[in-house]
Amino acid sequence: MNLHEYQAKALFAAYNIPTPKGKMINGMTQLSAALEEVASERWVVKAQIHAGARGKAGGVKLVDSKEEAKEVAEKMLGSSLATVQTAGKALPIHSLLIEETLAIQDELYLSLVVDRITKTYTFVLSASGGMDIEAVAEATPEKIFSVHVDLAVGLMPYQVREVAFALGLKGTAFKQLMTVMKGLYQLALDKDISLLEINPLIVTEDNNLVALDAKINIDSNALYRQSELVQMRDASQEDEREAKAADNQLNYIALEGDIGCMVNGAGLAMATMDLIQLNGGNPANFLDVGGGATPERVAEAFKLILSSSEVKSILVNIFGGIVRCDLIAEGIIQAVKEVGLTIPVVVRLEGTNVELGKEILANSDVSIITADGLADAAQKVVEVAKTGVTS
Repeated sequence: MNLHEYQAKALFAAYNIPTPKGKMINGMTQLSAALEEVASERWVVKAQIHAGARGKAGGVKLVDSKEEAKEVAEKMLGSSLATVQTAGKALPIHSLLIEETLAIQDELYLSLVVDRITKTYTFVLSASGGMDIEAVAEATPEKIFSVHVDLAVGLMPYQVREVAFALGLKGTAFKQLMTVMKGLYQLALDKDISLLEINPLIVTEDNNLVALDAKINIDSNALYRQSELVQMRDASQEDEREAKAADNQLNYIALEGDIGCMVNGAGLAMATMDLIQLNGGNPANFLDVGGGATPERVAEAFKLILSSSEVKSILVNIFGGIVRCDLIAEGIIQAVKEVGLTIPVVVRLEGTNVELGKEILANSDVSIITADGLADAAQKVVEVAKTGVTS
């Protein structure tokens, strides 16, 4: 789950990580009070969407007057913004962050990520922060450094000093880095965060560190114990189908093909999509219905798949382990009737009571194509998507 910048900065403040003075607004009637509260000679108006690279896309504007702030805010609020990180999709702007401007001496990059190779939290840093950090990583990777934190002992003072030297910090900023890095690390541990990013972490002209931007990604698997963070979720920033899937305990990702996939188990779902492509087809989605594939969940899965008008056929690939194949077959038949499917459905069942499950499907009064094995299922669903019939 992602957070907006203003939400991330609120968490930063709770962990003593310095941020600019700012105020979030979600309506023009709040702008005047926000500008007064954020006392500054100039202001920065920031569109709040779940994506980076907003500045290059016109989502971050420096304004010199209240009149200019009003003009910019009116254009942003209620509009949409696409950046290089949104894969061509424009995200709605429902809120803005009004911030003070600061005199910048230097721009740095600092993030904390879960490193699944070393199984540690890892700080990633660079003295060349700012909007072009991706270009820095690609063209001059030697300017990017990393520091692994041993979970048994935590962040050590010598590691912070190494980072401070690598960033070229001196005086007050050198000392403040301990507070910033300790705060980020504790925040990540307390809130089950998979990514914390500050770009840029600025050094002001009076040599203080300030997190000018803030990005937080939370481990969705840990949300059951982060009820306060769940309240910060903004579903308008998510794919509507993916958000609906999450509400129904389904794992769904929309793709660009024309063959719908319904599978139980992420690994089996990946293998299913690979075989579809191997046979010349294109999956329309990734969809894992989980181990307990109830009729209700299967029906919701069909509805999600059919929300794409491009889908020409559907492959249901279920391994009956936790739930028996005969119960799965009955659930599929019930769901097909409920949804009113008019496109071909290929079903491959394997596992407990598989023969009984196949018999139930064969004797049903709905049009379902059964398959013997995953390879056979992939061939049939690709063929029926292209021709409308199977050989």
